[in-house]
Amino acid sequence: MKAKQDLATRMRDARLLSGLSQAQVASKLHLHRPTISEIEAGRRSVAAEELKVFSDLYGVSMSWLLGESVESNKDGRDALLMAARELGKIREEDLDRLLRVIRMVRTSNK
Repeated sequence: MKAKQDLATRMRDARLLSGLSQAQVASKLHLHRPTISEIEAGRRSVAAEELKVFSDLYGVSMSWLLGESVESNKDGRDALLMAARELGKIREEDLDRLLRVIRMVRTSNK
């Protein structure tokens, strides 16, 4: 049951990070919006073929949606791509602040 809920959470997160609403996803995939809601709530299973379609739409790998660790997931590229999408949406002054924090974290780990 936990794996199903983890998939549901990742499906929702991937959709949100791709900037799509449930209605937009449903329209693009020729599904009903409640179907997307059921998937994201963990009340509807996703077939392998469907998972591939979702991963293509959201721009992430199937292994990321399935919750594989970052190490086994193309060196974390999916997570980095999703983070980059979000960074493109923030204000310039917030980006500067975030880059300073990243530098501090990186230097403190050396």
